[in-house]
Amino acid sequence: MTLQPLGTRVLIKPLEQESVTSGGIYLPETAKEKPQQGLVVAVGDDETIKVKPQDKVLFAKYTGTEVQLSGANHLILEANDILARVTD
Repeated sequence: MTLQPLGTRVLIKPLEQESVTSGGIYLPETAKEKPQQGLVVAVGDDETIKVKPQDKVLFAKYTGTEVQLSGANHLILEANDILARVTD
């Protein structure tokens, strides 16, 4: 299945948080924070969207609609919920 967001919406694949802290402590799933970084998979057809597929972005913590694609979690959110583009 393929999703094409409409308007100013963006499809993002969240990047999971590390399960081991820098001190070597393993975190259970219940202790992990909700992801705030992800990879842009697809963008809507609005010309004002400033990100493109494969961009790594930082987005608001409790935003978007969760969807399952090919067994993986994704988010559909408004482009204005994207806070920044992450560069390495």
